[in-house]
Amino acid sequence: MVKAIVGANWGDEGKGKITDMLAEQSDVVIRFQGGANAGHTIINGYGRFALHILPSGIFYPHITNIIGNGVAVDAAKLVDELEGIVAQGVPAPRLIVSERAQLLMPYHTLQDAYEEERLGGRAFGSTKSGIAPFYSDKYAKTGIQICDLFHEDRLGERLTAALAIKNVLFEHLYHKPALKADELMDQLLALRERLRPYVGDAVGFVHQALKEDKTILLEGQLGSMKDPDLGIFPMTTSSHTLAGFGCVGAAVPPTSVKDVICVTKAYSSNVGSQTEPFVSEITGQAGDELRRRGGDKGEFGATTGRPRRVGWFDTVATKYGCMVQGATQVALTCLDVMGYLDEIPVCTGYEIDGKVTDVFPTTPDLLRAKPVLTTLPGWKSDIRGCTDYQSLPENARAYVDFLEEHIGHPITMVSSGPRREEMTYRATKLA
Repeated sequence: MVKAIVGANWGDEGKGKITDMLAEQSDVVIRFQGGANAGHTIINGYGRFALHILPSGIFYPHITNIIGNGVAVDAAKLVDELEGIVAQGVPAPRLIVSERAQLLMPYHTLQDAYEEERLGGRAFGSTKSGIAPFYSDKYAKTGIQICDLFHEDRLGERLTAALAIKNVLFEHLYHKPALKADELMDQLLALRERLRPYVGDAVGFVHQALKEDKTILLEGQLGSMKDPDLGIFPMTTSSHTLAGFGCVGAAVPPTSVKDVICVTKAYSSNVGSQTEPFVSEITGQAGDELRRRGGDKGEFGATTGRPRRVGWFDTVATKYGCMVQGATQVALTCLDVMGYLDEIPVCTGYEIDGKVTDVFPTTPDLLRAKPVLTTLPGWKSDIRGCTDYQSLPENARAYVDFLEEHIGHPITMVSSGPRREEMTYRATKLA
């Protein structure tokens, strides 16, 4: 059986904790898209970790962790991260890096940074991790697969062909120095030896696991709003953030995916550019206070360290995000953060050109949308660490009921803190 854990919103919803928690009952955990451009924060008995590319199942010795063929593999960051967690006392995990995955190359990160510099005030707010150039090359068929590392003649040919294009861009569009194929080749061959112990036939392994009725967990990066097809284009990432892409990026058949767990926060956060529409955003002192209290150590990007934009819970965006993910259940994180508020506004509609809608629009209309807020009473108490849902204050439970009713998907898990064990379970009120 396959379960997918994905984000309902802009990313940063707390998926790492949910994956870490549910991994305990799983046999295989697979990262199926994205790269090292976002992080999952996990707090457990080994300490506090911000994972960027490793699957969140690495803390369990019984799990086989897989970097799927849909991932942008920055080999140096992957091996450094793996060695780093082992140095912090985590037992060496079981890891398979798909031989069919493609390498995120040094020229991808350079091109990403150069393009943001060229765009100036029109920049997309990229993490400059090379993701957009990587996926551009992948679909232009100029990418380099990990299996190519073990065939040096082919690797040299593909590297030379790629640089013929990149160096034209670097020298004539960005006015930067050209790269040398022999220097990059030496770097790749050194990385190959560090990566060699982990490279394998992930596709065959996954299908054998399915034959043996193993439980497989797909771990998504970012969230619905960042999908290049169904998100807020063009302020998106360059890989597909939806559970459906797990069938491609993790090589599992669609018929095997039985459970899609959508994760959303009890408020909204977004690490994207200021040019991105973010309807429920809170600015000024109120925004600063929520940002300071949010998450585990405030709302700052796990990869970039950038302050995240924050806002009230947005039922319009979340209902849409859960719908396109195909959510079978919803995990609500960070409810404990809201305990300081006397009243809690919720964005329940968008006003666009004088008309109110609860249907999530395309980008041109979204840019003109204003929030329609419904205000609920707060509970003014510290609920961190609660593990019994019925022990939560009445107004806290009423808040969850209200969100569930408006997003139209069952909220079954409610987090009361960042640690693995700080979780409550709830009987849904949806029929």
